[in-house]
Amino acid sequence: MPLTTTGELVDRAAAAGSAVASFNVITLEHVEAVIAGAESVNAPVVLQVSENAVKFRYGRLLPLARAAVAAAERAAVPVALHLDHVRSDALLRQAADAGFGSVMYDAARLPYAENLAATRAAVDWAHARGLWIEAELGEIGGKGETPPLDAHAPGARTDPDQARAFVADSGVDALAVAVGTTHAMTTRTATLDHVLLERLSATLDVPLVLHGSSGLPDTELTAAVGSGIAKVNIGTALNVAMTGAIRNFLAAHPEAVDSRGYLTVGREAMTRAVADIIVTLTPH
Repeated sequence: MPLTTTGELVDRAAAAGSAVASFNVITLEHVEAVIAGAESVNAPVVLQVSENAVKFRYGRLLPLARAAVAAAERAAVPVALHLDHVRSDALLRQAADAGFGSVMYDAARLPYAENLAATRAAVDWAHARGLWIEAELGEIGGKGETPPLDAHAPGARTDPDQARAFVADSGVDALAVAVGTTHAMTTRTATLDHVLLERLSATLDVPLVLHGSSGLPDTELTAAVGSGIAKVNIGTALNVAMTGAIRNFLAAHPEAVDSRGYLTVGREAMTRAVADIIVTLTPH
């Protein structure tokens, strides 16, 4: 079916009291697994390509983006394409022509005034080209070379009053909030600041996004959606599933050399993970 947009899926999820699952993809196997998992539970989904994934692909956005678009257009469920954690203005300006309908512009590492100015410029550029844009306030940490902040470190959590001003002055369409998660967690042991999340949900009139969601157990994910999260980002959980399945396969088949064998079990493991996470985010 035709490519949809992240904004459409997020608005639909928010109206239904649910959240759209947004999965970071690195390889074609990731793309195929995300779509297959979404199809298995008949749910829409967002494919996300991060700036780090682009760097891994020799700095070239188009090969993976073109593959994702082609796969999305043949999917049996609505699929959107999102460019995630963009710090490079040069990469931002490739988004529209590469098939992306949305961008997460990440200037959260900067002091507040600089974050706001950079985000406002990115929003103006994106909106002029019909792109939906997300930003981050507070610092989730654990992304790339950035270590996770202590839960009580100044600036680690999103302040509701500052967030209200930031959204109004920047014009963003959605805000990623720091409420206790950390990127790249391989264990599901994180806990959310539910009181803060409810305050943010009551204060802001744009959809809220949760990054670092791979570190949350199912109960916390369900609670996050109930408190107003409308877009949930998942990346590491897919890599954990894929790597574990491949490691087990190669241990059981030390003679294997055909990559299709271990990539198949890796893709299947990611497909199951995608379906499980989507079901967790869906109200019952």
